[in-house]
Amino acid sequence: MTSTPRISFEFFPPKTPEGCAKLLKTRAALQQFHPDFFSITYGAGGSTRNTTAEIAIEERRRGISIAPHLSFGCDDETTLLTLLNRYKNANINRIVALRGDMPSGMGATAQLVYASELIAFIRHHTDSHFHLEVAAYPEIHPEAESYIKDIHFLKRKFEAGANSALTQYFYNVDSYFYFLDQCQKFGIDAPIIPGIMPIVNFTNLARFSRNCGAEIPRWLQLRMKSYSNLEDMRKLGLEVVTTLCQRLLQGGAPGLHFYTLNAAKPSTDILHALSF
Repeated sequence: MTSTPRISFEFFPPKTPEGCAKLLKTRAALQQFHPDFFSITYGAGGSTRNTTAEIAIEERRRGISIAPHLSFGCDDETTLLTLLNRYKNANINRIVALRGDMPSGMGATAQLVYASELIAFIRHHTDSHFHLEVAAYPEIHPEAESYIKDIHFLKRKFEAGANSALTQYFYNVDSYFYFLDQCQKFGIDAPIIPGIMPIVNFTNLARFSRNCGAEIPRWLQLRMKSYSNLEDMRKLGLEVVTTLCQRLLQGGAPGLHFYTLNAAKPSTDILHALSF
């Protein structure tokens, strides 16, 4: 285990005043772990661009280390450059740079821009001001042509100027370490931090995982199906994800990035079980 593993948490922009109040409470509860940063998602096609920016700038004003997500989405270069300058002026120095997704119904009316192009754009206009995080997929992106090509695209992101990567969540620890080995063979030596999804509502998790290409091991699916009590399912989920995190850190993972779904307790329970 590394002596000081990096810890970070991801939020999504709330849509209601109640959601905003909950997010502030969640962030305050997770602050006890002294995270390196909190990230805030951008929404398909930049659909939450303004809300993401407002939350990020306000949190930075409070002294919180924040990393807004960013993608070209449906925006032009002028819009993105204006946003980058707002972040610079707000003393935000970390961004999660993504290809992003198009909003539902856009179809072929818009064209996605590769994350490597976005990274090159950010570097061209802001030099080294931002620490750039990118996405990595140990179980490979669901749209990838092949395992090797997906790693090739990750390498292009680093060649364009990315600093480190956050992975899609997974529950097979071997997929992460095998992925690291393959990345090293391609000359990728930047930190790749595993993404952690606590297991709370297994039905929702299974549905979401099918859509995003994250594999849930068959044994875990069968164990979960054997329970009828939600509390028993949550206890098993806590045990499984805590063990996953232990094995990751013991194997040399540089940190953990938690997908919180704007709730503190699932991540807090795992980190306390890990003695953080």
